[in-house]
Formats: sequence, structure tokens, C-alpha cells
Amino acid sequence: MEQYSSKELQKQIQSYIESLSYSRDPKGLYDPIEYVLDLGGKRLRPVLMLLAYNLYKGDVESIFSQATAIETYHNFTLLHDDLMDNADMRRGKPVVHKKWNPNTAILSGDAMLILSYEFMMRGCPVEHMRDVMDVFGRTALEVCEGQQWDMEFEDRMDVTVPEYIEMIRLKTSVLLAGALKIGAILAGASKEDAQHLYDFGIKSGLAFQLQDDYLDVYGDPAVFGKKIGGDILCNKKTFMLLTALKEADSTTRAELERWIIAENYDPSEKIASVTAIYNKVGVGDICQELIDRYYKESIDCINKVSVPESNKRNLLDFVRNLMNRNV
Repeated sequence: MEQYSSKELQKQIQSYIESLSYSRDPKGLYDPIEYVLDLGGKRLRPVLMLLAYNLYKGDVESIFSQATAIETYHNFTLLHDDLMDNADMRRGKPVVHKKWNPNTAILSGDAMLILSYEFMMRGCPVEHMRDVMDVFGRTALEVCEGQQWDMEFEDRMDVTVPEYIEMIRLKTSVLLAGALKIGAILAGASKEDAQHLYDFGIKSGLAFQLQDDYLDVYGDPAVFGKKIGGDILCNKKTFMLLTALKEADSTTRAELERWIIAENYDPSEKIASVTAIYNKVGVGDICQELIDRYYKESIDCINKVSVPESNKRNLLDFVRNLMNRNV
């Protein structure tokens, strides 16, 4: 059985997505969809689905439609997230509601959601159809639940760390986990293996998101790919902020809360001051410990998958590279 690296699969699924054409009218509905999918990205979720399938079978091209479905759904969520956040740019280009208008963003996003279900069902073996659609439907709904929690957290000062972990599980991890599980189901994996791969996706997704929180404070902008301190400036309820509020003494917490409610400030001063509070409380170390725990638990999950260790190498390498890990 041929084994494919993540880079090979990324190239293959990218070519497949680029080959899709939306020749239907009206163009005002479909042009924004092509625009969004052409923005690129790592194609993380479809690659994970293909890697999970490739644990068992080599004919990865047979599930390109399902892999495209998960990517189309993911980009639908980004399109609507950008609208809800009133964002200006995505991957260096204007977002749909700025390039076109908000109504177009809503309707084209709705069409992307419908197309994602069409892609998921296209060519799906009858014997796997129900299990695949059960996972996809539940996952799609849970991502919406995570987005709702994220929006509600913006107006709350009593958000707890466990609530935040649950929110990122829903908003980020379940789509990674769902991609892996669907890939396993389509390959005819056992229910136990499919669940282990799902759990692997949940744990690695949590580690990945927490690492993103950490890097926004302590990352190298040249490596991280964006300026650090963005979460601090917008008072985003991240693990870093919530842990600092929880662990700080009353004086330090009051200082942090003053920065949160401040309306007039120098951005660089706010980033430096809040980072100093994080350093004082030891938030960075606490976050790293949790990242390490989730990462270790994710590896424990994939070690339970009943395929030869050599078959797991490409999937493990992909996740290690995402986490900048050697082991």
C-alpha cells in the first residue's frame, strides 16, 4: 500500500479543489465561493482526513470529494466568522463582505454549507453513508456551538478556564477530530480505531489552539506569521488571560482589569504591561504544561490505533510539525 506524506496529500487535494468549477448562475453567488477557496491555506483538515484514510488504504483519490467537503465547510465558517468579527483581511486579501457586501457573504456562506454536504455525500459508499453523515452533521453543529460560546465570552468577565477549554474543543478541535474519524470510517476502520483517531484529533487540537494562545504573547512574529499581542489588545478571552485573572493576587488582578477596561492607551505599552503580569503570575509555564499534557495524551491515542507503526509515521510527522515537536 502506497503511503503519502502530508505535503504530497496537500498538493493533491489542492489540485483537486482548483479543478472544481462553479459554472452555475448567478455568478454573484458562486464567484465569492471560488474566491474564498482560492485563498489557499494549509488544507489542514482535508490532509488529516486523507492521512487517516491512508493508514488503511492507498487509494486516497477516492475520498477527495469528502476531503473537499471538510475544507468547504471550514471556509464557510471563516467567511461567516469574518462577517461577525467585522474583519477586513483574511490571508492578506480582503474578506468577502468587504470585497462584495455583507448580504453576499451571508448567502455565499450558506451556499458553501450546502455544497459541503453535497461533496460529503458524493461518491460516499452506501455502507458508510450514515456513519459519515452522523459525524459530519454533529461536528458542523458543534462548531456553531463553539462560535456562539466565543461570542458570548466577549461580554463576560466571569469566563472560567474549563469553559474556555470546552469552547476551543467545539470551535477548533471537533473539526480536526471529525476529519480524522470520517477518513477512518471511509477506509473501513474498526469503531475502536475511528474513536481513537477522533480522540487524537481532540487532544492535538486543544494543544494546537493553546499553543496559538501562547505564541500570541511569546512568539517570534517572523515565525508565528503575525504580530504578537493581538489577543491582548482586543482583550480576547484566551487561556493566558483567564489563567492570569484566576491565579493573580488581588493587586495584580486589579491592575490587569484596569488594562482590560482601558479605552485610551498606547498599544505597545498595553502589550508590555499585560505580558509583564503574565510573567509575574507564571501563565506561560502553566500554559506550556497543559500543551505538553494534551500533546502527550494525543500521542497516547494514536498509539492505540491498530495499524503498523510505519503506517502512522506520516500522520505523526504532520502533527509534530504543526506543534514544532521532535518527539
